[in-house]
Parts: sequence; structure tokens; C-alpha cells
Amino acid sequence: MRKNSLKGILVLGSLLGVIGLIFIFFSNSLGTSLTNALVADADYAAYTYDSKVKTNTNIFLVTGIILSGIGLSTVIYALYKMLNVKY
Repeated sequence: MRKNSLKGILVLGSLLGVIGLIFIFFSNSLGTSLTNALVADADYAAYTYDSKVKTNTNIFLVTGIILSGIGLSTVIYALYKMLNVKY
């Protein structure tokens, strides 16, 4: 691989990692706001609302963990390959 393509992969991995960390740290507020938007018109009981908030929060949390893992592994791979590239 060329060094320019490895730099692109490094940037992509970093971007995925940052997006994943944002999802992890703000999963509670993202899950709550998504639930509020979904149930604004409907009339739900309190336990149903709480379970929907928990479900949406867990979705953002798991998505953030997956994106962070993919980003971290991509960055490690790109850095390893950049050290071994010879022209």
C-alpha cells in the first residue's frame, strides 16, 4: 500500500473512533431525545417510556462501542503498515 492511502485509512479510523466516543459519552441524552421525538404524539405509560429510553440508550451505547472498536483496530493497522512501508 502507498503511504497516501494509509494516511486516508488512518484518518477514517480516527473519525470512526471519535464518532464512536461521542455516541458512548452522549448515549443517555441521545437516547432520551430520540425517545421524546418518537413518543411526542403518542400517549404512553411511564414504564413504557422508561423502557424505550433504556432501549434507545443501549442502542447508542452499543453502536458507539462497535464504532470505537473498528476505529481503534483500523488506526492500529494503518500505523503498523506505515512503519513497514518501503519505497
